[in-house]
Amino acid sequence: MPTTIHIRFYEELNDFLPKKRRKIPFHHTYNGNMSIKDVFESLGVPHTEVDLILVNGESVDFNYKTKNNDYISVYPVFESLDIKNVTKLRPEPLRITKFVLDVHLGKLARYLRMLGFDSLYENNYSDPQIIDISIKEKRIILTRDIGIFKNRLVTHGYWLRSQKPKEQLTEVINRFNLSNSFKPFNRCIECNGSIQVVDKQKIANKLKPKTKKYFNEFYQCTICERVYWEGSHYHRMIERICSLQNPN
Repeated sequence: MPTTIHIRFYEELNDFLPKKRRKIPFHHTYNGNMSIKDVFESLGVPHTEVDLILVNGESVDFNYKTKNNDYISVYPVFESLDIKNVTKLRPEPLRITKFVLDVHLGKLARYLRMLGFDSLYENNYSDPQIIDISIKEKRIILTRDIGIFKNRLVTHGYWLRSQKPKEQLTEVINRFNLSNSFKPFNRCIECNGSIQVVDKQKIANKLKPKTKKYFNEFYQCTICERVYWEGSHYHRMIERICSLQNPN
């Protein structure tokens, strides 16, 4: 027999729905014995975007088998509200701020590293590699490919709406409430390694003559050994960071 449920998706989960189903309760009828996770994904909503499910007012997990006439409310990831006492989807709400990015998000990875966020990226990562890294290191997957979220193993992920790196950065900051968590210039923008102070004499052979003449304080990546100093690029980055913390 067909099953009919009454369901509403809240806030940004509506981005995945056709306009006629956004921000309103609607009926959905299907055949078969489906878990609530399968129902979401059949409607186009990836389970990685969901942090709380209420069925007839009670919290349930992804394995819940929907029943005829269930009333279902579905909420996105809560970043500023502690819901650990009501959610049954995971041991803890999704609050980890380590990332792994897909192959199309190189510029976004550099921006996140500039702000001090641990962000793994390689331009040859395969989807299975990204999923494996996410699971083993508890990293949030950032991607423009919604298909990766259909894998049942994925639990932490966010689908970027914009295709522009600067807008994507703003999305991530807002989505995960990161504006008070910046630690600028602690990570190498090239390889994600940690940066530490280095003696000028140790890296003198890496410096151009004018840089060696006018600057005395230097920093170096502990992995790729890239050298940084507070030149004009540094001041431009500071301005960018300030604009992200104070958008108005």
